[in-house]
Amino acid sequence: MNKTVLGPWLRRPVVRPEARLRLVCFPHAGGAASSFRPWQRLLPDEVEHVTVQYPGREDRFADGPVDSMDVLVRDVVDALQPLLDRPFALFGHSMGSAVAYEVAQELRRRGLGVPVRLLAAGRASPHHAAVGDIHRQDDSALAGELARYGGTPQEVLADPELRAAILGYVRSDYRLIETYRPSSAEPLDCPVSVFFGSRDPECGPRDAETWSGTTRHPLTVTPFDGGHFFLVPQRAPLAEAIARDLGLDLRHPARTWPSTP
Repeated sequence: MNKTVLGPWLRRPVVRPEARLRLVCFPHAGGAASSFRPWQRLLPDEVEHVTVQYPGREDRFADGPVDSMDVLVRDVVDALQPLLDRPFALFGHSMGSAVAYEVAQELRRRGLGVPVRLLAAGRASPHHAAVGDIHRQDDSALAGELARYGGTPQEVLADPELRAAILGYVRSDYRLIETYRPSSAEPLDCPVSVFFGSRDPECGPRDAETWSGTTRHPLTVTPFDGGHFFLVPQRAPLAEAIARDLGLDLRHPARTWPSTP
């Protein structure tokens, strides 16, 4: 049994049965589970990483994409239920931050638990984020949007077959986030952290502050040098900031779960 592939929806790069915390990660529009591995491995061993694998890409290429937030959240929460046996946190980048927020709300609706923290990157809060119509435009406009954010290599977009394959699920992701309307729910009962790049065209300081309305706790905001995909060049500082906000210490050996007094 492959314990790193947890059904169609979840990927676990390293199994850590004694980890005291699970960090569930949600990629950006067009992103995949592998995009988080470079910085996830920098976190201490007391964290077990679980990443959502959206359909239509990587090892789910044959699966039809999901373009409805409600369907996506329902299926992800169903998949997460067996992993809620210990404290957990949710991290989402760009579109993934909205997915993480809605997953937290759905977990509360089902009475399944509260994350110790919601960590969001690269997007204003769901109730304040700008809504576009890129998913309705032609392939050139969609490719131009990817180029603007800088997360897709130009040689990939220049290859006709790769371009067609990628734009198929990217368009679905854009349809999902551009037709999504956030739930009118009460603020979350967990702290929220926001990370953003100083040159990100989608999320600046004011956008980051809009997350204050999603939590009953004080908001933590951390800027990084970089653009929308600051996660790549700033992987080590990002890991440090996540560890800090989760109450972990990168300087000392891992503690096992459950922790002892």
